[in-house]
Amino acid sequence: MTVHELHPEPGFTTDVFDRDAPPVLAVDPGDTVVVRSLDASGYLERQHSPGEQRPTMFDERRGHCLAGPIEVRGAQAGNVLAVHIVSATPGDWGWTAAGAKDNALNRALGLTGAPSWLLWEIDAAAGTATSDRGHTLRIAPFLGVIGMPPNEPGQHSTIPPRAAGGGNIDCRDLTAGATLFLPVTVPGARLHLGDGHAAQGDGEVCGTAIECPMTTVVTLDIVTEAPVSGLHATTPSGRITFGFDADLNAAMAQALTAMVTWMQHLYDLDRGTATALASLVVDLRITQVVNETWGVHAVLAHGAIP
Repeated sequence: MTVHELHPEPGFTTDVFDRDAPPVLAVDPGDTVVVRSLDASGYLERQHSPGEQRPTMFDERRGHCLAGPIEVRGAQAGNVLAVHIVSATPGDWGWTAAGAKDNALNRALGLTGAPSWLLWEIDAAAGTATSDRGHTLRIAPFLGVIGMPPNEPGQHSTIPPRAAGGGNIDCRDLTAGATLFLPVTVPGARLHLGDGHAAQGDGEVCGTAIECPMTTVVTLDIVTEAPVSGLHATTPSGRITFGFDADLNAAMAQALTAMVTWMQHLYDLDRGTATALASLVVDLRITQVVNETWGVHAVLAHGAIP
């Protein structure tokens, strides 16, 4: 196993998905990568007051500031890329902004004026973040974006999550110890990582979490057989399947269908019995509501079915 490092420098970051972009790093299955990423906006310097504009990696940002693409040698469409999150350590500052976009949700919330900003001091050792207004929260760091480009030419937005390849999943359960399984979309996988979140609730309802720089250690591997065909994950507390769609019902059905299939595989059940048990032990959660596509994840806790 080889350990690689990736730093947030010009030429090693991007703000779009593009299958034809040359990789900034090539690794073998089983290798580990230490990824140092900027916050989603790509700030090169920390804010000193809430909402202060500081220099960024990209003058005209099109999407999240991401590290990559990382080529995983031998990965082919039809494989599954296993991204094991060894650790995720936030930087010492972060920010949150509410009401930054004119959309239906913000109008329903009455957020039609200037954005509301919080500036956070993050103490990774203590596991806390404290805002400029005195709120202190426990942190649970993770990356909002882990994904691959669509297998279509051109540049693609990093904002919506995709059933093929993942991307802006924004699932707060993908903390240290979790493994995310991504169906490979393009040869070499071309993995992108970034959008560090020190803390976030299910839904990410204002459109931002505690956005922060992050140092993430991941081990990458290729899986040729998986229990379900779509995005799924294992975490220290359970198993997760995902659904993404502009229709919340469709996203829910995707996540639930995959979880029922996984339960059949785990417990040798017929589909009706698996669905009946799912109604008793599976939690459906809204992953995020703000990225142009609804995200839903189904969670089966370890030990829920003895």
